[in-house]
Parts: sequence; structure tokens; C-alpha cells
Amino acid sequence: MEKLVEKYNKIIIPELRKELSKKNIMEVPKLTKVVVSSGVGDFKEDDKVVAKISAELSKITGLKPKINRSRKAVSAFKLRIGQPVGLTATLRGEKMYDFLDRLINVAFPRVRDFRGLSKKSFDGQGNYSIGIKDYSIFPEIKYEDVTTPFGFQVNIKTNCKNDEDARALLVKLGFPFEKK
Repeated sequence: MEKLVEKYNKIIIPELRKELSKKNIMEVPKLTKVVVSSGVGDFKEDDKVVAKISAELSKITGLKPKINRSRKAVSAFKLRIGQPVGLTATLRGEKMYDFLDRLINVAFPRVRDFRGLSKKSFDGQGNYSIGIKDYSIFPEIKYEDVTTPFGFQVNIKTNCKNDEDARALLVKLGFPFEKK
């Protein structure tokens, strides 16, 4: 199977250049980074669960996620300064393309009743967001070891100025959008 980065360089760039009528090759849309983040606010008291979620995210992304801690105390949420509230891993380069390849070709087909990704999740500046409710759709996770199910957010950042160029790029990469 051809790697996604090789497919992008050999096939997708010339197709997008022709389709979007870009004169310069540097104008062709490309991915800049993918940010995988998860909130752990429900488990802020339990350090073992936060460490387990961090380990699971590191299996999925290939990077150890950064623990985001609270900067303010909010008594309504029983939150103190310094408690963990989220985990973030930023993927660039080869790891980004490997993660997206596994997401598109392995994880999405494993989702039950999957009808495609929403076309409304673009932010207006060419970025796309996907919410994943169950992390066990990835093949690196053994279903027997899942003790605390959690979801996470995948934000895909492109260098596009509008959503149409970004949508064309993601379709060429193989993202399964809804057929509406």
C-alpha cells in the first residue's frame, strides 16, 4: 500500500493544481498539522485514569500528549489551580500522515453505522474538526483493556484560505464525507 504522503506528492498535488487552477505549485492546498485533544475534566481527581488516557492517546498518535492544567480555580466545577483538564498531541510531518492514513482507512470503517463525515465541520478558514466518541476504533487499542471509555477531538489544519479548497484536499486524501 502506498503511503499517504507519497500519494499526496505524486498524485494529489498535480490533480489539485489542475482542478483548482493554481498556477504556482506553492498555492496548492496542503496539511500543516493535526491536533488530537481530549478533555479529562471528569477524571481530574484520579491521576491513574489521566495517566491511562495519556497512555492510550500516545498509542494512537505515536506521541506523548501534553497535559493541560487549569490556570484558574472554578468552585462551580470543583476545579483547583493545577488540576489536569485536558490532553493535547500535535502531529506534523510523517506522523501526521500516518495518523490520518490509519484514521481514514482503518478507524472510520470500524465505526458502527458510519454514514460519513459532516460537511458542516469546516470553520471558514479551511480547517476541519472531527469528534470521535469512542477511542477503541483504532487497531492499537485492545478492546479487553478498555476500562474508562473516552472521546477525543481531531482538528485538521490546512494552509487554505477557504473551505472549498480544504474540502477538495480532504476528498483527494480519501476522507469519507456524507453523500447528501
